[in-house]
Amino acid sequence: MRIATISQRLCLISGGGAIDVERASSGRFGSDPAAVYPRWQEFTDWAASATLPEPAPFAAEALGSPSPSPRQVFGIGFNYSEHAAETGFARPEIAPPVFTKFPSCITGPCGEIALPPGGHTDWEIELVVVVGRTAAHVRSRAAWDYVAGLSVGQDVSERRLQMAGTPPQFNLGKSYPGFGPVGPWLVTPDEFANPDDLELGCAINGVQMQKGRTRDLIFTVGDLIEHLSAVAPLLPGDLIFTGTPSGVGLGRNPQRWLSPGDVLTSYVEGIGEMRHTFVTSGPG
Repeated sequence: MRIATISQRLCLISGGGAIDVERASSGRFGSDPAAVYPRWQEFTDWAASATLPEPAPFAAEALGSPSPSPRQVFGIGFNYSEHAAETGFARPEIAPPVFTKFPSCITGPCGEIALPPGGHTDWEIELVVVVGRTAAHVRSRAAWDYVAGLSVGQDVSERRLQMAGTPPQFNLGKSYPGFGPVGPWLVTPDEFANPDDLELGCAINGVQMQKGRTRDLIFTVGDLIEHLSAVAPLLPGDLIFTGTPSGVGLGRNPQRWLSPGDVLTSYVEGIGEMRHTFVTSGPG
């Protein structure tokens, strides 16, 4: 099952078209995508058995994040060994490094993202987990029962601000407007032969920058949910950016930063692709 936000309305994706959930359910479920996650089991039961209308075409530009207003957004650092090595940090062994992205940075899977002036803005392709029900003290072996689905994400990072202090200011440097694109939709775990082994990657202006597989995560999706839920309850609609493979601009020689006019395409196997153009930020 694929769930999308189209023109700020909750939709099911079928084939190449979309089905408006509020209309198809005769109002049982509203148009607000965020409101469906606290009713996730009820919603998926309905969607699996309902007689649905024919899907309608939609414009990619109308897509938003499948969870547009999460209450919590967790980021995981150095969760691929080669990425930790390229940035000069040690591979984490005991627990995953955790930071947050402020929810105001979440945006959709296509469009423009403004670059902060004078910055070193970097890309980080990531598998994003969308939480489907409240998870507290969940063990790794049961973690997938709490996942609504998976999506494509970019943990866009402004490295100068991120590294400005000691210790680094991860949260601020990763939370400019638009620095958390997610999409193009959510795909439920049952759609994958193995949701723990998916290819992911990104390109700038058609040149491959990152390519990896989620089987190489140091801490798996289950591990992350166990670790996070032991401290803070994970809430329906929350997002977990699970980490990025090697190939970021910070780790290159010479280093490479996003510039105005750059087009960043990002994908995860079995989910889809995002496409963003970077532009100069306006005054203010």
